[in-house]
Amino acid sequence: MWLLAGSFLPLCWLLMMATHECGHVCGAWLTGGRVATVVLHPLEISRTDLADNPHPLTVAWAGPVLGVTVPCLIWVVWRVARIPGAFLPRFFAGFCCVANGAYVGVGSFAKVGDAGTLLDHGSPPWVLWGFGAVTVPAGLWLWHRLGPEFGIGADGRRVRPAAAFTVLALFIVLAALAAILGR
Repeated sequence: MWLLAGSFLPLCWLLMMATHECGHVCGAWLTGGRVATVVLHPLEISRTDLADNPHPLTVAWAGPVLGVTVPCLIWVVWRVARIPGAFLPRFFAGFCCVANGAYVGVGSFAKVGDAGTLLDHGSPPWVLWGFGAVTVPAGLWLWHRLGPEFGIGADGRRVRPAAAFTVLALFIVLAALAAILGR
């Protein structure tokens, strides 16, 4: 149980940052922007720096919007395909909803990161709050009743060691790759 939770949470953080930055990169490419650098290091907050950004509002929104949408779609496809372990992408989707929603919604008060960019380029504060007000509760809903899947609580199921070690190995490999290539 602890091995799975202890390796899956940092894996979710790393994958959430990657998905979010992928949104910015896609937004830049689709609007004619040019990406200078993507920082995705396990010990840093990720960011995408653009050499040319003709549509900063679109690029800024693409990060949190794709950062929420892609994980949710992955979970839906996983669930519809009846692939075992659907609780893992469900938790990840919830994690991304909470992280992106809080980042944009709460970040709007201090104009932090993407929230500052969104506000500086014309997004009204209520839109950022609305994004957070929708995505954070959606993430909490996705997390609801997942504890037993992770072996937590009186009804906790037995966590398969293979699943825990697979998640740990995936985290180690992705963290190492991000540390080596992430700048």
